[in-house]
Amino acid sequence: MESVNVAETKPKPKLKKEAVEMPKQEPKVRAKNFNEVALGYTEEMALEEASRCLQCPKPQCVTGCPVEVPIPQFIKCIREKKYAEGIATIKTKNALPAVCGRVCPQEEQCQAKCVVGKVGQPVSIGRLERFLADWERDHGFQIPEKAPPTGKKVAIVGAGPAGLTAAADLVKLGHDVTIYEALHVGGGVLIYGIPEFRLPKAIVRNEVEYIQKLGVDLRLGNLVGRTHTIPELMKSGTDAVFIGSGAGLPQFTGCPGENLGGIYSANEFLIRVNLMKAYAFPEYDTPLRIGKHVVVIGGGNVAMDCARCSMRLGADVCLVYRRSRDELPARQEEIENAEEEGLVCKFLAAPVEFYGDEKGWVKSMKCICMELCAPDASGRRSVKPIPGSEFTMDVDTVIIAIGQTPNPIIQRTTEGLVTNPKHGTINVDENGKTSLEGVYAGGDVATGAATVISAMGMGKKAAKAMHEYLMNKK
Repeated sequence: MESVNVAETKPKPKLKKEAVEMPKQEPKVRAKNFNEVALGYTEEMALEEASRCLQCPKPQCVTGCPVEVPIPQFIKCIREKKYAEGIATIKTKNALPAVCGRVCPQEEQCQAKCVVGKVGQPVSIGRLERFLADWERDHGFQIPEKAPPTGKKVAIVGAGPAGLTAAADLVKLGHDVTIYEALHVGGGVLIYGIPEFRLPKAIVRNEVEYIQKLGVDLRLGNLVGRTHTIPELMKSGTDAVFIGSGAGLPQFTGCPGENLGGIYSANEFLIRVNLMKAYAFPEYDTPLRIGKHVVVIGGGNVAMDCARCSMRLGADVCLVYRRSRDELPARQEEIENAEEEGLVCKFLAAPVEFYGDEKGWVKSMKCICMELCAPDASGRRSVKPIPGSEFTMDVDTVIIAIGQTPNPIIQRTTEGLVTNPKHGTINVDENGKTSLEGVYAGGDVATGAATVISAMGMGKKAAKAMHEYLMNKK
């Protein structure tokens, strides 16, 4: 009688096609507070979701990650309840996992390449990353070993995602790293641009403190270009500089009346709300005149952030976007969250002129309907106005969220630094090297406004190139 191998005949567990949902505040509740919307996985949820990972021998998810996090390895650690080992695995590549687990567009990157996604929903990589990062916050940092000191000094301009990432990688390689940050707190766009309900500021502060505990010297209130210039830093004993100063210069529509009171750039509005905590007035002395009827112009993540903040401040909010809903560049999750919270959208429309009252405050705006045309150079559908389709909206506040470009202060005070004359971005090669010896750049200052994780990816590439440059420098 032929023997039967029991192991071979034992049925394999059936793959669960649906991802474990992350609990969230109810829309009617969260629309009235600034507490974090997504509440995170419990341990049981994380273990269940981690069990969906196939542990592919050639994981495609890693190829979709701009910082190349070893995804199957950290998920395996969760399955085995080795949480300390799991977060250490992530931090070999990513110094800001609590941030990335919350705001990284995993659905377009690592999760888009997940094999499980071919038969069901992909593994929730970002939610599992957040679980481990939050576990570490509750149980204390693990400080990794660093290479012996090299004697080389590096200056990092800006304590945003690109600068923090480059600083973490370089200090672990043994270099003496100093970050020069213009604001009074570290974090860059993470602290002033992303609302509390998406990314709590305590989380950002925690991540910045980790970078400091690695040995990075963070100097706040230092505006490079004024307090110091790049040439001055290079002459004072700095061996290499990384510019990660972001894109903080707002773009405007150019429509008549745009200088009226009550019309904010997204930058100013979000800084007032997030960094200066206008939502907690009068506990924090940052009054913000907003009124009942708010219009947000734009369709990206920044526009959604402005809209959702305005709703939490008690306003009725209408989003005016010149393309259709299908072309909205914001994350689908953020669009859905905003609509659940009461956002009204007016698509295929654009502002033409703003009108004010006798005191100089905006009271209405004229718009024109738009028509979708063939794709433009960016691949998105271009638009054109429809003659005779103008209409007027009553408004108390307008927030313009149509993009940002780099502040030109560094470019203007650094002779020989080649920039893009149209966009004001710094020209770099694939490794972040600029036109100047020993000077590198990355993130929004080199690409224009983009995602947090893309900025971090550029910071990592530049850090690697800078290390090679420093070790070969005589």
